[in-house]
Amino acid sequence: MPLDIIVGAQWGDEGKGHITDMLAAEADVVARYNGGDNAGHTVTVGRNVFKLHLIPSGIIHERALCLIGNGVVVNPAVLLREIDALAEQGVDAGPGRLKISRNAHLITPAHIALDKARETQRGDEAIGTTLRGIGPAYTDKTSRTGLRAELFADLDGLASAIQQHVESHNQVLVDVYGAEPLAAAAVAAEYAAYARRLQPYLADGTLLLDEALKNGRVVLAEGAQGSFLDLDHGTYPFVTSSSPTAGGALVGLGVGPKWVRRVIGVAKAFTSRVGGGPFPAEVEGETALRLRGTGDKPWDEYGTTTGRPRRVGWLDLVMLRHAARVNGLTELVLTKLDILSGLAHLPICVAYEVDGRRLEHLPTDATTLAQCRPVYESRDGWAADIMSARAFDDLPANARRYVQTIAEAVAIPITYVSVGPGRSQVIEVK
Repeated sequence: MPLDIIVGAQWGDEGKGHITDMLAAEADVVARYNGGDNAGHTVTVGRNVFKLHLIPSGIIHERALCLIGNGVVVNPAVLLREIDALAEQGVDAGPGRLKISRNAHLITPAHIALDKARETQRGDEAIGTTLRGIGPAYTDKTSRTGLRAELFADLDGLASAIQQHVESHNQVLVDVYGAEPLAAAAVAAEYAAYARRLQPYLADGTLLLDEALKNGRVVLAEGAQGSFLDLDHGTYPFVTSSSPTAGGALVGLGVGPKWVRRVIGVAKAFTSRVGGGPFPAEVEGETALRLRGTGDKPWDEYGTTTGRPRRVGWLDLVMLRHAARVNGLTELVLTKLDILSGLAHLPICVAYEVDGRRLEHLPTDATTLAQCRPVYESRDGWAADIMSARAFDDLPANARRYVQTIAEAVAIPITYVSVGPGRSQVIEVK
């Protein structure tokens, strides 16, 4: 059963790219299964920092074949910029190493224009999307009017489909939102140019993965965002438009559950989120600045995609237990443990309180969750800088206890912890 699935166990930005890069060293195929370029995965190799939005993080390893799966929505302009940027950094992301599922859906300028118009109209009730057209592209997909990557193999069909697509969306932009219409012919010409470059990348993603798995190849499934942005299981309506959970990996790649070997949840040693929505363990002021960082380092808490400062808070065990349940996590990886160094006391949210009741499980509706107040238990911190630690026993005793407390509370093993952004700064927990 050589399919390993990586999922975010919080609101995204957990450091999945860092962990995918580590596990990709032993993988034959790394496949992205959901989301679009609203994702931002950062991989640090020595002095080189790679910021990836669509291409799987495994591309940095020469042995891995990478696939953008059918569950992903693809902005071809962003994808080509990413391919070219990797080439400038000496990384081959050509069609011999990267494939795009023919069934993946395309993002167009019309989707981006609609995304911006809708968020503007929401005003103070804006969801906080990245304004990259992700939601409208998935809306078209579910309404069966979307454009799939397979059109890149048919230039005449692509031109006609783009023309109709833009003209249809222009009616909504103009009549509903009072926005300016797009030039359909110009968009069609732009996408014809993209198609000529991306045709060689097209593949039957499901067949590719089936053949790899049947031949005993190790496939690593990489997700974007996190479990609490899942359309069904997240803090609806403050969610994304796809399924970043383990079930979404199977649908987003077209493989069955019999192949699954590991479901690896990735969580920060604290909590963060971007955009609106409830956040029971959120902190502000000096504490928030301490957890977030000032933005001068690539691993500070600012969005890889948007650059927006992330909201931050203490670790929330209610969330982690929920993530373990809906994903069927077999293990947990804890990132950014080093950020907590120097803090004398570390509050951990162990339950919620609302209307005089104690809740051990996550409420299913965002309204109730917004009314929840965290119930904290405190653990002693540690003073030492742990970024040079390379074994679990190198960590201070209180850091090890912090990790063990989380593993016991969630009832699944923590297999790795990261103490910095580099490849060598991921420690196996034995």
